Amino acid sequence: MSDTRTGYTDRLDWLLQKLLDKVPGARHGLLLSADGLKKAVASTKAEHVAGLDDSAADRLAALASGLSSLGRGVGQHFADGGEVRQVVVELTTAVLFVSSAGSGAVLAVLAGPNTDPGTLGYEMGMLVKSVRPFLATPDRQPMSAPSDGRL
Repeated sequence: MSDTRTGYTDRLDWLLQKLLDKVPGARHGLLLSADGLKKAVASTKAEHVAGLDDSAADRLAALASGLSSLGRGVGQHFADGGEVRQVVVELTTAVLFVSSAGSGAVLAVLAGPNTDPGTLGYEMGMLVKSVRPFLATPDRQPMSAPSDGRL
């Protein structure tokens, strides 16, 4: 699956799938740019968990990007510029882990409520550490205005 408009590519899906396979209860993994564009998506192969369709993956990417941005704001204003390691949202039916995954990249994993947070956090950290240079997302370049002054 490939979408040239967003840079979404299934070349990284296998990394997410491997992570989901290692962590019992992990449901969905998403690699996205810091501005919320999905780069790779994977869902567990468990029969009781439906995969993410494009709309749900886009929504999760936007939410994860927002959480990461909120974490950066806390670091800038209240923690002496500390970088975001992880943001965790714990719900009664799920847990969402969002972490930095390299320059301009974010990793999000949605898991069941009984997932061991230590195991999930560790495996996410190991994934990011082992492939961080390949996960980096360059900043988008602004479009230049036409030279004749028209917009």
